Amino acid sequence: MASESSSSDSSSKSSSDSESDSDSDSDDAYLQSLLDNARASVRESAKLKRAHVFGDGGDIIKLGGDESERPLPPLDPGELPPAYFEFVKDRRDAPATVRDPDTQRAEAATSGTIAPAPPPKPTLTGKISTRNQTAGPSWFDLPAPAEADLPRLHREVEALRLRNQLDPKRFYRKDDGDGKGIKGLPKHFAIGTIVTTNTPFGTASTDNLPRAHRKRTLVDELVDDAEARRYAKRKFEDLQAVRGARGRNTLHQKKALRRPKW
Repeated sequence: MASESSSSDSSSKSSSDSESDSDSDSDDAYLQSLLDNARASVRESAKLKRAHVFGDGGDIIKLGGDESERPLPPLDPGELPPAYFEFVKDRRDAPATVRDPDTQRAEAATSGTIAPAPPPKPTLTGKISTRNQTAGPSWFDLPAPAEADLPRLHREVEALRLRNQLDPKRFYRKDDGDGKGIKGLPKHFAIGTIVTTNTPFGTASTDNLPRAHRKRTLVDELVDDAEARRYAKRKFEDLQAVRGARGRNTLHQKKALRRPKW
């Protein structure tokens, strides 16, 4: 039994020794491969450094012998877009032309040979709204004013309705919408302007007033009229006299008139 145990112990020791030897050999091979790789990388780096050094008479750069490296891109950028500014010879002056890309795109879109798309067909509501915008061809397409312009136009129409007070020698029939405010305005109406007459030298005449004498509104025209202003002033003084006779400091005068003279 003792001999069998001794033989088994010797065999186990020999197998462990062989395994340790194989492990050490593999470690040495791995370390040797690492050292070889390091030496190769050092040699490559030394070659690259020597290749980047410029010579005395030339500016040639020689890279390493590795053919798998990607070549340098070409230095020619190709066709460039037009510049935004074009200067004259002296750059201190203002640019001669300035390019606007938005304007160029709009011009290119409008100058195309393709016909624009046809407009959409009007709907029933659109036809009714456009029909109500004018009085029709029988009335020379008299427009309906916008709601935003009604307050301004109401002042003009109210001045026309008060023409009885401006000219005492004429009588005008009362308008249907008089006293109703903006709601009394007609649905379709317009206020025109006098068109100037062409003169040989563009000078002022009896038909053409100079720009300084023209008024913006009808009310300004009436206020600037000398005869209408004179009549309005006289009527105002008559009204002030009637109001003054009924106002303050008149009771004492009335009592003095009632007293008997004897």
